[in-house]
Amino acid sequence: MPKTYAPPAGRNWDVLSSQCPSRTSLARIANKWTAMTVVVLDDGPLRFGDIRTALDGISGKVLTDTLRDLERDGMVTRRSYSEVPPRVEYELTPLGRTLQGPLTALCRWAEEHIPEVLAARDAYDDR
Repeated sequence: MPKTYAPPAGRNWDVLSSQCPSRTSLARIANKWTAMTVVVLDDGPLRFGDIRTALDGISGKVLTDTLRDLERDGMVTRRSYSEVPPRVEYELTPLGRTLQGPLTALCRWAEEHIPEVLAARDAYDDR
């Protein structure tokens, strides 16, 4: 039977508190590879190689670690099929799907505002 977790009596979870366990979730979600993996899995289950191809620049080790961390946190499921050759697919869980909207919006923001960010960097570096 899964454990249920609640904040300390009379308090709420507070990500700004050093003792709050929500910080680990925030750190995981804020990781660039986590965010992009969730966005890639938006369309449904994918095999490892398909995820790696979609995430240009990720190493196999980093992708493996990212998928394991997402699975541990209940955001991704890993399904193995007894086939030859073996086939494994990764899919977002209902909890993982709750991240799609915010992370997709964050990716869009990054794409839309990169000219301004680059200009700000240049201005800062020129000072």
